[in-house]
Amino acid sequence: MDKGKAVMGAGRRWAVDFSDQSTVPSSRDILDPPGFSRVSPEQDDSATSRQKKDAEANWKLQKAWEVAQSPFKNLMMMGFMMWMAGNTVHLFSIGITFSALWQPLSALQSVGKVFEPFKDNKVELLMPKLVFLALNLGGLALGIWKLNTLGLLPTHASDWVSSLPPPQEVEHSGGGFAFH
Repeated sequence: MDKGKAVMGAGRRWAVDFSDQSTVPSSRDILDPPGFSRVSPEQDDSATSRQKKDAEANWKLQKAWEVAQSPFKNLMMMGFMMWMAGNTVHLFSIGITFSALWQPLSALQSVGKVFEPFKDNKVELLMPKLVFLALNLGGLALGIWKLNTLGLLPTHASDWVSSLPPPQEVEHSGGGFAFH
């Protein structure tokens, strides 16, 4: 017996007839309910794809705002750590302060990379980027303020004494003879 040939007859093949030959009314004869409209599959696919694109754009915008507001958490944590470090100059307070300066600087350098996954024609990223920049600049200002409270910023005139020229001599005095 050859593979693929039917058992009952040499020329007969299996087939199913899907044509409707019944006397029962078909769905084409029944009216659609009110508010229902038949949409072609092409239109339905475009509507669902448009809805998917809109949902994806909304999701990207929401995630971009979450990323933009994430420096606020870091700002609060760093402020608490600086408060716990105190106002005296020692290794821990200097380390915390330079960490508070380094994190915003590195975040400001990588703004484009941070928001790269959220780029889309439908997503406007200007406001999230501005919030991200503002919060990181606030973190940088917090670090500079801590440097100032530690006395590590040269803000007083006495910090610059070594770079000032010596004052001009106004009087001259000279040695004389000793009288006995």
